[in-house]
Amino acid sequence: MQNIEDINRVIKENLAVMLYFSAPTCNVCHALKPKLLEAIENNFQEFEVVSIDTSIEQEIAANFSVFAIPTVLVFLDGREFLRKSRHMSVDEVIREIKRPYEVMTS
Repeated sequence: MQNIEDINRVIKENLAVMLYFSAPTCNVCHALKPKLLEAIENNFQEFEVVSIDTSIEQEIAANFSVFAIPTVLVFLDGREFLRKSRHMSVDEVIREIKRPYEVMTS
C-alpha cells in the first residue's frame, strides 16, 4: 500500500521518477509496462519507477489528476515533465525524456 506522502517524497528525493498508473483489468497496461521498464533501465541510470494500481489507489490517481490508464508521469528534478495517457509508444516516451535527462545528469 502506498500513500501520497511516500510518492511525493520519492519525487522530491530522486532526480528522475516515473509514476506508472495501471489496473489489473487493463491489457494495454500489462503489454506496455515490461517494455517501458526495460527501455527506462537501458537508457537512464538514475530513474525511480513507482507503479500505482488505480483499482486500489484511486485517491493517489485523483491527486495526480490521472483519469485514464495506462498513464505515465515523469518527474525530473521534482517537477512534472511529461504526461502520457492511453496511446503512447515506448520510443516516444524515451525520446521525450532523453535530452533533458542527459542535460540534468551531465
